[in-house]
Amino acid sequence: MIIRLPVILLTRDMILKVVITPDTEDGGYTVSCPALPGCHSEGETREEALENIKDAIDGCIAVLNERARRQRGSTVVDVTV
Repeated sequence: MIIRLPVILLTRDMILKVVITPDTEDGGYTVSCPALPGCHSEGETREEALENIKDAIDGCIAVLNERARRQRGSTVVDVTV
């Protein structure tokens, strides 16, 4: 199932799709954000998993922004989507 999940960036929302899947082995749910490869989380309940992926998305974006700042010869510019 694909869920629309708002993520706050500066002053606007960015809507990202996440995939939430019941974890049949351990219980609870796993959730990932296909737009951000490697961005995954989990939770005991569906609601907890969705809250946790928000934190994971925020962390993934922060890491990507930091990597962009470190590129030599490049200029980083903020844009609003």
